[in-house]
Amino acid sequence: MNASNRTGQHAHRYEWLTPGDVNAFFGLMLDNLTGLFLVVILLGGFGFPTDFAISALVPGTALGVLVGDLAFVYFAFRLAREKRSSDVTAMPLGLDTPSVFGVCLLILGPAYRQGVDALGLSELDAAYRTWHIGIWCIVMSGVLKLALAPASNWLRRVVPRAGLLGSLAAIALALISFLPLGEILARPLPGLVALAIVLTTLIARVPLPGRVPGTLGALLVAGLIYYLMCGLGIDGYHFPTLSTIEWFPTRWMQCWDGSWISAWSEALPYLPIALPFAIATVVGGIDCTESAAAAGDTYHTPTVIGVEAVATLLAGLCGGVIQTTPYIGHPAYKAMGGRAGYTLGTALVIGSAGLIGYFTFLNDIIPKPAVLPILVFIGLEITAQSFSATPKRHYAAVAIACLPALAALVVNFSGQVLGDQAMRDAGVGLSDLSPVFQENFATISMLASGFILTSLLWAWGLAASIDRNLRSAGIVFLVCAVFTLFGLMHSPLEGSRLFLPLGPASWDAIVLAAESRSKVFEFAAGYAVVGVMLLVWRRWIPESDAEPADVNDPSGQDWENDAAH
Repeated sequence: MNASNRTGQHAHRYEWLTPGDVNAFFGLMLDNLTGLFLVVILLGGFGFPTDFAISALVPGTALGVLVGDLAFVYFAFRLAREKRSSDVTAMPLGLDTPSVFGVCLLILGPAYRQGVDALGLSELDAAYRTWHIGIWCIVMSGVLKLALAPASNWLRRVVPRAGLLGSLAAIALALISFLPLGEILARPLPGLVALAIVLTTLIARVPLPGRVPGTLGALLVAGLIYYLMCGLGIDGYHFPTLSTIEWFPTRWMQCWDGSWISAWSEALPYLPIALPFAIATVVGGIDCTESAAAAGDTYHTPTVIGVEAVATLLAGLCGGVIQTTPYIGHPAYKAMGGRAGYTLGTALVIGSAGLIGYFTFLNDIIPKPAVLPILVFIGLEITAQSFSATPKRHYAAVAIACLPALAALVVNFSGQVLGDQAMRDAGVGLSDLSPVFQENFATISMLASGFILTSLLWAWGLAASIDRNLRSAGIVFLVCAVFTLFGLMHSPLEGSRLFLPLGPASWDAIVLAAESRSKVFEFAAGYAVVGVMLLVWRRWIPESDAEPADVNDPSGQDWENDAAH
């Protein structure tokens, strides 16, 4: 009897570490490591001090990954015990790549330049100001996700996938996939080799010899080529200069004195950019949980969202500036043979790299052209999933969501040109350029301002119209009108600041200046007219046209029916 019990217990013992965890570990760990690299690289483009980023921003961000992945390891053990299963795969968690680009390019970078250029702060003071703004954004993202966790499925039913995934596709295509190409192709030999290995293994699903993970293979092969070029003295290739490692950095702990709390008023204008990323990760977390269930691991959805919310909140309270999110690749990690070991390994490596300080060494020695192709893959995968998870009839709605993101890309590059030191030395600014260019630039800048919300709402409105639900579409565009009046969308102010459209003279600091009101009011009026027009129009829709055109097309099933699964 006792022997039988021992046999039964052995049969259901959780094999949390298997050879498959090695492949899965390198995939998940390098994804997260690339995200940390990117924070430093993108902020460096704005002149943000690298040593400050590594000692203040990186540790708390890495801590969020550590906490979240450890929690998912625990829940994997618990699920294995409940199912009496030996092959449960832990949910993968890491840095949200769209947030890395969005927060760095649209919040932290511009906030830093504003501090230096407009406010006249020293580089160190501007870095602290930027850090405090980033903390507020990540803390409020965590709070919002905690609030949405119990209602996560309701949120998914209310907002069409074309809206939520369309805004992600916009970021993925215009920012995540495109921007790294500059760094990758700056060193085209290792860059193209790494890109080919990543895309061939991860998208085309062609395995490397020996089943070496594609991300690790790209790092090894392209890294070897890079250092070979350095050894040969090829122009543009140089062995890295190793920075002094600050072991166990302590600057990030300064956030515990609460000094960042006073930056609330400065952070407020950036929340409309940060919070849509949080909403998107909630919906993405639901998708991840469903994909895990389809692979045989049924996790409790509100718990999964709660874990990412707590990890994000703790990261923010410890000085982190990027939110965490479950990764969509659970079935792939399970197919590799991953259990809980790969998630545990990622937690320990990413967490210790940031908290102990050896991230500085990794940042110095790993050639960026060898790892940044992972971001191109992520951007393409997010874009592809945005279309594949959306009903076919809503494809145009996903596409229209990309347009405001393209405006943000144009403004980003134009801003770099206009803000270049050579332009400043020559005394040339935007006001010196032709009136036609100034007008076009102002319009594109307003389209880019708050583009995450714009992308979401445009796609939502078009998807509702495609479904002949002109009432919902009309309401969406009326919401656009209200948001525009307060700068949540289309703010003409520097830094995409929020404002009041009107107010007494004593409120001048937050009231929109008279010279900017005409364009803002016209934008808002345009949305309002569209919203009312659609609400009236719905009364004349023939009964025969009340259903979407491709309602019987299996590839275009209603997103609500799909969500019900």
